[in-house]
Amino acid sequence: MKTDLSKYDNAWYNPGAGIIKRSLWFATNIIFFKTGWAWPSAVKRGLLRLYGAKIGKQVVIKPSVNIKYAWNLDVGDHAWIGEQTWIDNLGSVSIGAHACISQGALLLCGNHDYTIETFDLIVKDITLEEGVWIGAKAVIVPGTRARSHAVVAAGSVAGGELKAYSIYRGNPAVEVKGRV
Repeated sequence: MKTDLSKYDNAWYNPGAGIIKRSLWFATNIIFFKTGWAWPSAVKRGLLRLYGAKIGKQVVIKPSVNIKYAWNLDVGDHAWIGEQTWIDNLGSVSIGAHACISQGALLLCGNHDYTIETFDLIVKDITLEEGVWIGAKAVIVPGTRARSHAVVAAGSVAGGELKAYSIYRGNPAVEVKGRV
């Protein structure tokens, strides 16, 4: 099947906010989140809430984090989001309490259907339950659900249903052992 991008149309996709709110968010994201400047996490939590994110108590957000749409983000108490994390949340991303997203992790809610010529956009939510640890430079693909305290090792590419208290490694990530 050949791809014909002249036929691509994602007009059905609704980002959940109008152009003014999206534009204001993009500017806020650049100034306060994507920057290497170490704005306090309390400032970042307040800004995310202002744009409609559900943010728990004492969430830590390191510098150089990129969040596509604040209003599609739900983060539980005491979660950590590491440097250079990219949350490409075209859909909903839910990060449970005490979860840790390590440096350079990529959470992707969107993909494309390469099996049809129009290369249609596919959007699926991501859920990372309580205590999940996403290792540095790991990639979490659309539709992933990581159950309580699952671990995705550094540099791994994980998707689907990840069992609770299990450790996943590789590309594609496979369960390698239980988490003690």
